[in-house]
Amino acid sequence: MTSQVSSPAEQADGAEGAVVGGQRTRAGSDGKEIRRLDRVIIRFAGDSGDGMQLTGDRFTSETASFGNDLSTLPNFPAEIRAPAGTLPGVSSFQLHFADHDILTPGDAPNVLVAMNPAALKANLADVPRGAEIIVNTDEFTKRPMAKVGYETSPLEDGTLEAYNVHPVPLTTLTVEALKEFGLSRKEAERSKNMFALGLLSWMYHRPTEGTE
Repeated sequence: MTSQVSSPAEQADGAEGAVVGGQRTRAGSDGKEIRRLDRVIIRFAGDSGDGMQLTGDRFTSETASFGNDLSTLPNFPAEIRAPAGTLPGVSSFQLHFADHDILTPGDAPNVLVAMNPAALKANLADVPRGAEIIVNTDEFTKRPMAKVGYETSPLEDGTLEAYNVHPVPLTTLTVEALKEFGLSRKEAERSKNMFALGLLSWMYHRPTEGTE
């Protein structure tokens, strides 16, 4: 299932489908359910070197070109290049976009994209129950989890049972997508933020032509 925040033009035309709990739903051309929302707050979070600011900036540009009202909140760590995978090194970018006028970047994200265990732990307290959490499962190995005090995987021990968790092997998928370009694995892994951008753009029906 994907979601969509209507553009002003679509609001004027009226959206087809049934309204469920403040959300408008309809079936897509492929038969999958599409939820039409009036607003969404997304937070991209990862290491300082994961490109979260760039990802958020590109998603913002895509959303602006779509015609939605928006407000953003970039969040940089105070430390200068803190050690990778640690809580002080977590960087994030929050975007609130809607089909009506909004005044703030929002308090609690409806969607958290966590690129590693540190990003998850640093931001989980802000995420309301029932929200969507997308995690890069490739990073949830013993050493990265130990850096932030996870003795067991939060993906398996019930820590996230109150949320709608979407485990995605972002690093693996990115490397596979770029295998024809002759890049080293390290070089290919640096593009995982763009894979995350593509995933969220698909989920929320954002245009990608400008980024491409």
